[in-house]
Amino acid sequence: MQSDKLYSLLKSSSTIAVVGASPNPQRPSNWISTYLMSVGYQVIPVNPGFDELFGLKCYPDVASIESEIDIVNIYRRSDKVVPVVESALKKSHLKLIWMQDNVYNEEAAKLAESAGVPVIMNDCIYRFLRQQEL
Repeated sequence: MQSDKLYSLLKSSSTIAVVGASPNPQRPSNWISTYLMSVGYQVIPVNPGFDELFGLKCYPDVASIESEIDIVNIYRRSDKVVPVVESALKKSHLKLIWMQDNVYNEEAAKLAESAGVPVIMNDCIYRFLRQQEL
């Protein structure tokens, strides 16, 4: 996907489910979630080990989220991505699946793309947004 088209898609989105969100400030899923909130996104943390993260209700999985989601941002091992994408594709307003650095799953990407949802793999949403701001 071209950078300008991706940036436009990100700017037209408001809600990001962060799968693998962590309370540990040393983890990218923590500080990137904080960054996303600071630039105006509604972050929905997803981690079965917590009831709350970032002062927000934390969901055990994407399927449990009642609200609409624009983007699913995945911080999970590559071999754990397919069920996340399958759940995400059941959401009606999904615009994008984003797999963070070192997360890469062709099967999951094909599932999403065949449903008309673009996929970014092995890239960082924070780094992409920061580069666009410069």
